[in-house]
Amino acid sequence: MFLLIGYIIVLAASVGTYAIHGSLLALWVPAEYLAIIGLTIGSFVGSNDIRVIKASFRATLQALKRSKFNTAYYVDVLALLYEILTKVRKEGLMSIESDVDNPQTSPLFSKYPEIVGDHHVIEFMTDYLRMMVGGNLNTVEIESLMDVELETHHHEAAEPGHAMAKLADALPAFGIVVAVMGVVNVMGSVGEPPPILGKMIGGALVGTFLGVLISYGFIGPLATLMSQKAHEGGTVFKCIKQVLLASMSGYAPQVAVEFGRKTLDSHARPSFTELEDELKARRGR
Repeated sequence: MFLLIGYIIVLAASVGTYAIHGSLLALWVPAEYLAIIGLTIGSFVGSNDIRVIKASFRATLQALKRSKFNTAYYVDVLALLYEILTKVRKEGLMSIESDVDNPQTSPLFSKYPEIVGDHHVIEFMTDYLRMMVGGNLNTVEIESLMDVELETHHHEAAEPGHAMAKLADALPAFGIVVAVMGVVNVMGSVGEPPPILGKMIGGALVGTFLGVLISYGFIGPLATLMSQKAHEGGTVFKCIKQVLLASMSGYAPQVAVEFGRKTLDSHARPSFTELEDELKARRGR
């Protein structure tokens, strides 16, 4: 939502202010637009494999949506972990085996449909719970394995943002390429009257205008937002990691979820009292 608002402000500040003292028709040079679009698409496709291209489209759509990683979401994550660990404490590790193997049909997991719907979160959580059920865990080795997995996940999540940032860096140069092409065309028409030459030169400069505007006004902000979303999406994994490691170290479920709560960003982190009250309210549901 704010991305679109930002785009509107950029257009108002650039094209809108130009319209006050100039004609917008002077900016309408279809050949320049086609050249910029072609160079942009060609560069993006040529510098990324199909996996990154698809991920970039998905990340673009996600950037337009409101983030789901709010306080309510993290309360659900911590409450789910609390319920799992409480069941383990009361009934033993084998009691969660069926829940872990089939989270979609588990009465415990089904209370949290939004979390179950996130394949990556559920896979991360159940994989390590399954290892806990297997027993004989070395906490240090498990933490090292988690770190390696999270590093891989964060790298993949950051790729669309990096790809867009590189594209934004290239766009001003593409604008120069298009402008030079226009100037070459002008040089072949030096015998034309000044008004015609002026129009041709102005049209050539539209390429530079488009390259710089699209880079810093559109693609650059999108790349930054993608990177922020990638970081935000990785926080939930750190939270789960800390809760499970605390449980493996022998801490009670209430204390273990507190380890996870402390990893959350301040703007979305529930307070100790909020989480405690919520966990109490959900007991016995």
